[in-house]
Amino acid sequence: MAGESYLIAGLGNIGPEYELSRHNMGFMALDAWAKASGVAFITRRYGDLAEIPLKGRSIYLLKPSTYMNLSGNAVRYWLGKLPVSEQRLMIICDDINLPFGTLRLRKGGSDGGHNGLKSIAESIGTEEFPRLRMGIGHDFSEGGQVDFVLGSLSDEQLTLMPELCARVSEGMKEWVLAGIDRAMNTVNSKIREKE
Repeated sequence: MAGESYLIAGLGNIGPEYELSRHNMGFMALDAWAKASGVAFITRRYGDLAEIPLKGRSIYLLKPSTYMNLSGNAVRYWLGKLPVSEQRLMIICDDINLPFGTLRLRKGGSDGGHNGLKSIAESIGTEEFPRLRMGIGHDFSEGGQVDFVLGSLSDEQLTLMPELCARVSEGMKEWVLAGIDRAMNTVNSKIREKE
């Protein structure tokens, strides 16, 4: 409905050393969307915030500045400050259980081992919030997960990011305008890496 507000939090770690890391897919998606919409992020408490108007609605984009493991502090704070209910909260994050280029939108569920999702669930007291997971793959040997997720995307993957980020923003607009089920039909697919 017109007049409603939505909060979309993209997860990542602050600092230039993490800018192109796999763990920063949420930040990258929101940065691309804000740039395409001609809006800028403003540094506020617990994160950077931007507002995108969409057909009478307000979409707030949040990049927490709390580091990944404490993302819930930022999400809980801004849920309290903005006129947004938990039903209009969306989280965008990376996922090692999905191949690169795969997007998965879900209505809720477990954190799947993702520390950012775990922090948010603990902070707001529920796992029942929608989340869009952006696949990063799991091309690492035993014990190498931390280095992998904090490592940079490959040059080939970086060339696919504009298309992937555009699909994320289109899916998020669909969620705002038509609901989660329609958005899931739009989002839950994969782009292929070039051979």
